[in-house]
Amino acid sequence: MKKILVVDDEEHIRQLYQEELEDMGFEVTSVPGGAEALAAMDGTKFDLVTLDMRMKGMDGIETLRKMKEKDKTLPVIIASAYEEYKQDFGSWCSEAYIVKSSDMASFRDTIKKILG
Repeated sequence: MKKILVVDDEEHIRQLYQEELEDMGFEVTSVPGGAEALAAMDGTKFDLVTLDMRMKGMDGIETLRKMKEKDKTLPVIIASAYEEYKQDFGSWCSEAYIVKSSDMASFRDTIKKILG
């Protein structure tokens, strides 16, 4: 079973993503921030990460950079409510950028496209 790490400071978003991904057949770990995500990576090999951009403490760009330092092949999907991060050079090493929405079709399609 493929493992996905959900990183988002909003609990309801983490729960929504976790339910969607578990329904798709994935094993899901969810954490509220960058430091927790990096700690989770120390003990587990994830197949994909969904990453929020605006979080307390370490933001998404810094978290993404540190994740790629640990595992440069790890696919990361940026899931943000803010489109302006799409233009940030630091976000370009992600595999996809999706804008958060109540319509989960784009989220599911992006996951399927990357993980097959």
